[in-house]
Amino acid sequence: MTTSSYDESRLGALLRTLPPAPTGLVAAAAELPQTRRDLARIVQLADEDAAFRRALLEDLESALRQAGVEPDRIVVEELRKRFRA
Repeated sequence: MTTSSYDESRLGALLRTLPPAPTGLVAAAAELPQTRRDLARIVQLADEDAAFRRALLEDLESALRQAGVEPDRIVVEELRKRFRA
């Protein structure tokens, strides 16, 4: 393993030269914890409730709305991967 001669001050100075993160990336990062909680809740509901699981498979977006989760693109895509029939 090699070590670098950069200290924390130098690394800080280098980081300050970078442009700011794109606004969309910052917003997506801020939404990620809630999205993960929503996914975990939906998966748990589907594991515990066969009728809810069937509803997910039949009409994912409607089942999500009934569970109180807005069916955004990321949530829908991830659930489709997890619940392929």
